[in-house]
Amino acid sequence: MLVTLIGFIAGILSGLAVGGGTLLVPALVFLTGITQHTAQGVSLLSFIPTALVAVITHYRQGNVRPRLAGYLIIGTVAGAVIGSMAAVNIPAPVLRKIFGVFLMTMGVYEFCCKSKTPSK
Repeated sequence: MLVTLIGFIAGILSGLAVGGGTLLVPALVFLTGITQHTAQGVSLLSFIPTALVAVITHYRQGNVRPRLAGYLIIGTVAGAVIGSMAAVNIPAPVLRKIFGVFLMTMGVYEFCCKSKTPSK
């Protein structure tokens, strides 16, 4: 039941384009006791159907630019290959710290540095 609730909340965050992994990975590590590598793998796998639903919804609303997305996909696939090959070779405690620093950095950026004016 706990994992389903974690997934539900992560799905809502993914649909809002906040990033469900920001909740999902720490929740799986700390609340279920699985390893950092497994949590990140599960998060990435669960992202696929969540992303498809979100893309379809945003596409129907006219919020997707397919050409721009195509260019991004090229870079993200290459980055994902390199990042995943690096991640499997990093010890779990180090990977957890890297992930934590990333989350803190993004939080500070969102709180202090991001423009408060809407983009539309």
